[in-house]
Amino acid sequence: MERVPGSDERRMSFTPERLERASATVTRNIDGSRMSIQDSRLAGLLPDGTADYLATLLARQPVVIRLAPPRRTKLGDHRPPSRRQAAHRISVNDDLNPYAFLTTLLHEIAHATAWEKYRRRVRRLKPHGSEWKEEFESIVRPVVAGGALPADIALALAAFMQRPAATTCTDRGIMLALARYDAPKPGFSLVEELPIGTVFRIGGGKVFSKGQPLRSRHCCTEWSTGRIYRVHGLSRVERLEEPPEKPASPGLAFNAFSSVRRFVRQRF
Repeated sequence: MERVPGSDERRMSFTPERLERASATVTRNIDGSRMSIQDSRLAGLLPDGTADYLATLLARQPVVIRLAPPRRTKLGDHRPPSRRQAAHRISVNDDLNPYAFLTTLLHEIAHATAWEKYRRRVRRLKPHGSEWKEEFESIVRPVVAGGALPADIALALAAFMQRPAATTCTDRGIMLALARYDAPKPGFSLVEELPIGTVFRIGGGKVFSKGQPLRSRHCCTEWSTGRIYRVHGLSRVERLEEPPEKPASPGLAFNAFSSVRRFVRQRF
């Protein structure tokens, strides 16, 4: 485990034995032996009983796992090998509960295995196409069957696997089930749980007033400017009992038709 220069992100690497010459991405213990998941910080972020299975998955191809500080725009991501990097690069936010961390990590590993399996057979791989879903189902099925997940998460994942067009990053059932295991935060709620007109603050500090629902998102008005944003219903926000005062003169009026519409969401 090493600290990436210039940031507080941690990098942990796991590679199979055949990658001895690509050892720039291999992390070893002080005595020179290869580090296992049980030896690393990664083990403390996973549900009990899943570390050995993850080690098996990660041994299939060279992978660098980076633990990232919380990001509002995504829970994790994957980058395939390149000319300068021999390994797949996966990052996962380190503030996720164990079940959300595992689901996100499996989601990204499925990207890596789909790339390895189909990159020469499919002209252009879709990020969450049938190839990715086939790989995700194959690696998540043993976890669901093994009893390592709570019943509600296992049911949500099983239902997801029956829907051909679904992806974990947009599946409401999975996101709701995972959110139940987040550490409680007094004063925080999901946007979809708030009554219309409620004023709330998001992680970046901006304040909004909740508006009408628009499928999975809600049209919300930024408190200080009047601009309209679309905020995901599963975003966890801080409810404000006493809204801040609005600026006396906004300078320019915005409405739902002239404003810039943006997404405030988390994705994989």
